[in-house]
Amino acid sequence: MTAAIPKACVMGHPVAHSRSPMIHGYWLRTLGIQGAYELKDLAPEAFPDFLTHLAANGYVGGNVTVPHKEAAFRLVDSRDEASEAVGAVNTVWLEDGRLMGGNSDTHGFIANLDDRAPGWDVPGGRAVILGAGGAARSAAYSLATRGLTVLVLNRTLERARSLATDFGPRVSGHGLDALPRVLPEADLLVNCTSLGMVGKPPLEVDITPLKASAVVYDVVYVPLETGLLAASRARGHRVVDGLGMLLQQAGFGFRKWFGASPQVTPELRALVEADIRAKTGN
Repeated sequence: MTAAIPKACVMGHPVAHSRSPMIHGYWLRTLGIQGAYELKDLAPEAFPDFLTHLAANGYVGGNVTVPHKEAAFRLVDSRDEASEAVGAVNTVWLEDGRLMGGNSDTHGFIANLDDRAPGWDVPGGRAVILGAGGAARSAAYSLATRGLTVLVLNRTLERARSLATDFGPRVSGHGLDALPRVLPEADLLVNCTSLGMVGKPPLEVDITPLKASAVVYDVVYVPLETGLLAASRARGHRVVDGLGMLLQQAGFGFRKWFGASPQVTPELRALVEADIRAKTGN
């Protein structure tokens, strides 16, 4: 009798739109791994029982998306440093019978930068982050861990300052009115808001104070090239889009569940780009 193949899943409500099965399915095929990755649409009342009995339900781990991230943070047996710092669990796996929780966005954020803009982390570097939500928390943690000075700018000053207090002296919070003052010294500008996303208002930022060597990063990936990235590219800046973050973060869970290290190949990127264009026209 053959052993059951390892299975992982993405848990959310709804989850039909998720591109995770496409990404993990590609890696399973190209690496020749006998495994599966599935969608599990779980209403909030069904999620806790499903997660705490993950092995009995036939899974070795999975991704957690809206609206279950806060519940997952509470329910896991142990959390890694990144998820503790960011306050969110979006990846779970079993380790010696214990349910472990991690945050793959922190890994994806930095891995994408390293891949798309080598040498971005200059000594004494300064990063400006726009926004103070979950993506901004992942970015601030990742950048501070790499030794950068991080300035978080948000429309609501209190939210920016609240975020900053969680990450130590390298991170400070400011209102959006500080942007003209801080941009000239920025080595990295990161949009962690939803502005510029399909269906959202545009991000209106004057980037002319940015020095030529600054890298511009937008975590939005629909559209594939946001207005911020198009304007930055036109000025000669190196740009980093959000699709790479999506792809790179997926590798964190894959390594936990299937024991292999996948690569973000041009073929995989083209596959996901084609799906985005087909479904959004962007």
